[in-house]
Formats: sequence, C-alpha cells, structure tokens
Amino acid sequence: MNKKLIHLSQRRERLLAQTAAQRTELMKSAGFLRPHLLRVDRGIATLRYLKRHPAIFVGASLILAVLRLKHTGKWIQRAWIGWQLGRKLFKK
Repeated sequence: MNKKLIHLSQRRERLLAQTAAQRTELMKSAGFLRPHLLRVDRGIATLRYLKRHPAIFVGASLILAVLRLKHTGKWIQRAWIGWQLGRKLFKK
C-alpha cells in the first residue's frame, strides 16, 4: 500500500477508537439515558441490516399488499419514507 492509504487506514482506526471512547464516556455520564440510547443503537443496527438485505423489506411490503390489511397503503408509504430517510442519513 502506498503511504496515503496507510495514513488513511491509521486515521480511520484512531477515529473508530476515539468514537468508542466517546460512546463509553457518554454512557457513563448519561446513565439515565442508557435505555433510550440502546434503543436508538438497536434501531440503527436494524436499518443497517435492512440496507444490506432489502429483499426482507420488499417481501414484507408485498405480504402486506397481498393480504390487503387495513391501512396497508399508509404503512407502506411510511416504511418507504423511513427507508429513504435512512438511506440519506447513512450515505453521509
């Protein structure tokens, strides 16, 4: 690897370590928020999983459409908007 790639790789590792340390410190200082932060982390992990496996999202939407559950269109629209929002948030 050239020096620039090595430098970028090392910088990325430092930033990941720094992020982990900041997260730990935040959890210590904001203990009362812990359940809420864990829920947010779980939501982010779910969005990342769905981003890697879009067939699950499409399959669930198709099942709802086929079953024609009450307000299916509204829920599909909300899910689509959530999907698009998640994609925009995780692109950055």
